[in-house]
Amino acid sequence: MAARRVTRYLLPRFASVFQRFNSTTAPLIMKRRALYKPENLRLFATSPKSQDSVSIVFLDRDGDKIFAKAKVGASFLDIAIDNDVELEGACEGTLACSTCHLIFTKEDYDKIEDKPTDEELDMLDLAYGLTEMSRLGCQVIVTKEMDGLVVKVPSFVADARNPS
Repeated sequence: MAARRVTRYLLPRFASVFQRFNSTTAPLIMKRRALYKPENLRLFATSPKSQDSVSIVFLDRDGDKIFAKAKVGASFLDIAIDNDVELEGACEGTLACSTCHLIFTKEDYDKIEDKPTDEELDMLDLAYGLTEMSRLGCQVIVTKEMDGLVVKVPSFVADARNPS
């Protein structure tokens, strides 16, 4: 009875799969599957390939210093999450909120190579405690020049997705 169900219901539904899998297509399909190995997947955010690291100091909401090692190429949001800094990142780095708002000193702000985009500035307008030296942590990427950088986490968080 079970064999009859397999041949009657399942095989016709998967016939197109079996037809596509032949000696010509097999290497292509296997290569595509190799791309989905766990070491090739990025679950939360991009992980840098560089082995260079710098030290970053976070000043948390209470004023305590949190020393963090950061790989060059990582975002400040990733570094904060990896080092248990109270930085929310509610949108997971998709530039849809302002919960990863950080405040830099003037000297450290000038070390950031990429200037804020219009989209980032729009999100920053909704952030609590906005200053001229504010950036979103998900948009700032670590470079070698940022070694010893000190960054402050604001005392409150305003989520741009729910401004009320």
